[in-house]
Amino acid sequence: MSHSYQLYSSRKFGPLRKTLAMIAELGLSEVEGFGGLYASSGDSGLLKAELERAGLVMTSGHFGLDMVENEPDGVAEIAAAFGMRDVYVPYLDAAARPDDRDGWRAFGARLADAGKPLQDAGIGFGWHNHDFEFQALDDGSYPIEALLEGGSALAFEFDVAWAVRAGEDPFAWIARLGDRIGAAHVKDIAPDGTCADEDGWSDVGHGTLDWTALVAALARVGCDHLVLEHDNPGDDRRFAERSIRFLKAL
Repeated sequence: MSHSYQLYSSRKFGPLRKTLAMIAELGLSEVEGFGGLYASSGDSGLLKAELERAGLVMTSGHFGLDMVENEPDGVAEIAAAFGMRDVYVPYLDAAARPDDRDGWRAFGARLADAGKPLQDAGIGFGWHNHDFEFQALDDGSYPIEALLEGGSALAFEFDVAWAVRAGEDPFAWIARLGDRIGAAHVKDIAPDGTCADEDGWSDVGHGTLDWTALVAALARVGCDHLVLEHDNPGDDRRFAERSIRFLKAL
């Protein structure tokens, strides 16, 4: 399995050169980008130069659905510039979310259509979840399954902790989704009543999720890319150092 770092975790810190140097110093060679980073960089060449300076590669990236649908050439250009293997759409606003299985299946088909130019260019394309995809619909089905049915060619990056936040058993879902899971976000949930200033998230290996068993389960279904993330760390170096140490020891 390859290990990566979602740069969103360090968006409140930096500057970027310092963040990239920290990640390299701690022993990782890959990062995952996010939309705000591309927008603020202005020139992908400058961002690529900073990555090269640190000896890092951006192997995957998150892009908003609007950009993928309306600026497919721009997304493909950015992805190609960094040598990204995979592009993921990470979110859908509440007002735009379907409310039944057919709606989610149609959304999956829409997503697949939007990503076809990327896939035609040899770049993997798919979806990254939050909690709402794992909240049962009125008929007992789940949005994530309908989405992946509607977009049968979509890649899936499983944010395990968000599924747990939705009240679901992550091991059951790893078995259920099987080889649809090509990548996973590795983050942890703090014990109840702790880390309120960090939105209840924890450094990986220091929270409530059994990441030793989860990584083994993900490996069994063929997931080969693990991306460390914390949505709101109080100290990104503390998060990165402790989490990378834990992940590398597995």
